[in-house]
Amino acid sequence: MTDTPPAFRLLDVSLSRGSARILTQVTAAVPAGGVTALVGPSGSGKSSLLRLLNRFDDPDSGHVFVAGTDVRDVDVLELRRRVGLVAQRPVLLAPTIAAELRVGHPDLTSDEIGALLRRVGLDHLDAERTTAGLSGGEAQRLAFARALALQPEVLLLDEPTSALDSTAADTVLEVVSSFAASGLTVLVVSHDLARLADVAAHAIVLEGGRVVDEGPTDTVKYLGGN
Repeated sequence: MTDTPPAFRLLDVSLSRGSARILTQVTAAVPAGGVTALVGPSGSGKSSLLRLLNRFDDPDSGHVFVAGTDVRDVDVLELRRRVGLVAQRPVLLAPTIAAELRVGHPDLTSDEIGALLRRVGLDHLDAERTTAGLSGGEAQRLAFARALALQPEVLLLDEPTSALDSTAADTVLEVVSSFAASGLTVLVVSHDLARLADVAAHAIVLEGGRVVDEGPTDTVKYLGGN
């Protein structure tokens, strides 16, 4: 019996924009299941790396594998259903909560909408409520639910707590932990290191576009490990 392949594996990946080198020979793996933290100083290439994982960009050289298959061999629309990306400041696209959840899945039933809202801790909200009056934390969790409506294998979260107050940030990361407990793979980019260390089992550290550390969170010095 072979081991389960990682959710993602990057092999000697390099990426440039114009004359600027963003990533240099990045080799790393995101384990299947659980939360992986992608951390490092500002400008180290974290968000750019996320974009490679569902082909908003392709590397100049090297390979990105999803569940053992080169992403370039997977239909891009299928890939983006399997790998959901929630941006740092998610843009809500529809006038009501229910309509927002149906953006990528127009056939969602009322029961399915209710289940998605429960999963992200928004079941206290009426599905017909307008999205315009949601708080930052509620909008972030609704964006999670919109991504989950497509039943992805992986969620990529880019700075999910950066615009939130402390209470909302705690709530969002509790939701992220619940995703991992249900078997979903979650890759989180964040500068909120103390909170991230509490929820992530694995970490990848980028500095200057290179991987400088990787492993279980409690062994990664950038996150306070030994």
